[in-house]
Amino acid sequence: MLVNALLLLLLLGLITPCRADEFEQEPIKYSQSTPDNIVTRLQAEIDAGKVTLRYEDHFGYLRSALEALRVPLSSQMLVFSKTSLQRERIAPRTPRAIYFNDDVYVGFCQSGDVMELSAVDPRLGAVFYTLDQRDPERPRFSRQGDNCLICHASSNTQHVPGHLVRSVYPDSRGFPLLASGTFRIDHTSPIENRWGGWYVTGTHGAQKHLGNMIAEARTRPEDVDNSAGMNLKELGDRFRTTSYLTPHSDIVALMVLEHQVEGHNLLTRASFLTRQALHFEKSLNSELKEDKDKRWDSTTARIRSACEPLVRYLLFSKEARINEPILGTSQFAAEFPALGVRDSRSRSLRDLDLSRRLFKYPCSYLVYSQSFQQLPIEAKDYVIRRFSEILEGSDLSPEFRHLTTEDRTAVREILADTLEGAPAAWRGDTSSR
Repeated sequence: MLVNALLLLLLLGLITPCRADEFEQEPIKYSQSTPDNIVTRLQAEIDAGKVTLRYEDHFGYLRSALEALRVPLSSQMLVFSKTSLQRERIAPRTPRAIYFNDDVYVGFCQSGDVMELSAVDPRLGAVFYTLDQRDPERPRFSRQGDNCLICHASSNTQHVPGHLVRSVYPDSRGFPLLASGTFRIDHTSPIENRWGGWYVTGTHGAQKHLGNMIAEARTRPEDVDNSAGMNLKELGDRFRTTSYLTPHSDIVALMVLEHQVEGHNLLTRASFLTRQALHFEKSLNSELKEDKDKRWDSTTARIRSACEPLVRYLLFSKEARINEPILGTSQFAAEFPALGVRDSRSRSLRDLDLSRRLFKYPCSYLVYSQSFQQLPIEAKDYVIRRFSEILEGSDLSPEFRHLTTEDRTAVREILADTLEGAPAAWRGDTSSR
């Protein structure tokens, strides 16, 4: 009966397993599970002799790996704060380069021992790898665990293995002045709090931010005049840009990254919490000799709690407003939308706005991702049902008042044409086009 009581308390949410290792237990078993993601598939192709990574003296496997992973060079962003694994390699004169697409994030340090990768795994969330940059003969992606999870499985990543974008006040060596505070960044963050410790190229009018700024410990960082760091188009006076694949740290790429990172974390959270709720329910039904398909109200409540934050985020609830047009310096703003699936009127959820908000149509392109498509059916059904309530106008709650009637109609029509599993009812409103 003790086991029964504990299971009931778990199911009702009155007690919870320790967050520190909850995802190491059933049904997730993070470290023991075999990943299946863009990096594991590339390694399999390398092992089979179908793909060969080229090695360069300065960049190692970087350029070739980006090509194989289909990561655009235009996504390059440069961070000079010492806030990652190879911090001794990172400084304002030698920033770390980060590249990304929908499925993977790649980090490169000057003279670094390894290239760092974080793959988006539909079942496991973020899975971390290194690629030895000192071995020009045998490229192998090695999975990493505890060292990465210290920072990448905490409250900053929704308590799941995830990704993190931080804004700090860096000193002249790149050390963050932690006493002055830090910001965890996503698309809800005010522009004025973003990009501390990052280089930023692009124009943004009179809007201020923390990018390109170096502070000193003896001053109040918030009082530093960062006017010289605004609206930069080039970085050549700050470090040797020829040491990188491109001279850019594109402002548009940074903004898309910030949206995508938290979206991936919330997708992982919804998946994990739903699977855990169903696992606890199955165990409870077995212990109590109930029908194996009995659905407890508490399970439904836990699924709702897991998925409602994801619904709000995917529909850009509380998105920070852009007050003046934003323009990048690389080809990212042209290349990123070109990858989008388009409806019969040539509209895509990847179309950028950049004058008042990030995207023209306020629904995340992450609904097309494998992480969304492979959500537990109970979670995916919940999100789709909530989308219907919101986009059809029956839910006008404050979290979604930013969506105009035109926004809701456009998003519903785009999803009806392009999203696998979209309700047939959504297509009814679009048949007259």
